[in-house]
Amino acid sequence: MTTRRTLLAVLAASASSGLLAACGDGDAQATVGSKGKNGGLNIGPDQHRIRGKKVDAIAAKVPEKIRRRGTLRLGGSADASPPLGFYATDDKTRIGVEIDLATLVADTLGLKIHFEAVSWENLFVGLDSSKFDAVFSNVTVTEERKEKYDFATYRLDDLAFEATKGTSWRVKAPADVAGKTISVSSGTNQEKILVDWSKENQKAGRKPVNIKYFQKDTDYYLALQSKRIDAYLGPQPSAAYHVASAGQTQIVGHISGGGDQIQGKIAATTKKGSGLVDAYAAAIDRIIQDGSYARVLKRWGLSNEAVKKSEINPRGLPTS
Repeated sequence: MTTRRTLLAVLAASASSGLLAACGDGDAQATVGSKGKNGGLNIGPDQHRIRGKKVDAIAAKVPEKIRRRGTLRLGGSADASPPLGFYATDDKTRIGVEIDLATLVADTLGLKIHFEAVSWENLFVGLDSSKFDAVFSNVTVTEERKEKYDFATYRLDDLAFEATKGTSWRVKAPADVAGKTISVSSGTNQEKILVDWSKENQKAGRKPVNIKYFQKDTDYYLALQSKRIDAYLGPQPSAAYHVASAGQTQIVGHISGGGDQIQGKIAATTKKGSGLVDAYAAAIDRIIQDGSYARVLKRWGLSNEAVKKSEINPRGLPTS
């Protein structure tokens, strides 16, 4: 997962310009990228979250020990990564699509959430030690992780090419980036995909990709505006959030986080053999069916990452 630690600084600057509006309709916050006069982004502590209702047949799938406890001990990454998980304007209320979906799942299971934000590596330490019952934190299913954890999918893992607003250029295949200057974060899966695409272009007699690296997220955006790069390749959720909040860029292409070989998938994660994965999958299927799932994704601008059904331990990204 690529975190976007400095994006909040960009959003704060946008907020001071009046680009972010804290508004709601009594049901939920305004959706990211919604159209019309009332469109805006509510990043305040009063979220008016979409809530679910307990379904007894699904709640019965939860191990008795946890049902007696009445709480779902949930781990999430402490990194500020809008719109996945970040802090509201009060600097203490955790908000984002991951906590919204986890809340719906917990509601369906008849449990209250006890949430703790920790470093990325400590999410898995918490699962290993049974400190956490679940992690809802943009965890991609991989074959290596499946050796230790059980997964119930709830979103697609997609990457996005973000370019300046108004460009007619679109990206669907390696040939579309031949000769283009594209920035990417070093050491990430998207860097590997871009490097592979560049090699493929060269083998086909096309120009390679001119890959650029920057230290800060704000540098990517400044480079886009000054036309020093043609696009930035990063996680689709973060790109969609920046597009909606700043209004100066657009997404010109999507690819799977697994590249050409496999569609990456994001999943609720639990310790293997904990007995919880069936309950998570059933709860996710329920919120998909009742429409609350789609409403949550829409409010955060992630409708294109929706799944039709939760899969338990599907094929994951390859180990190598």
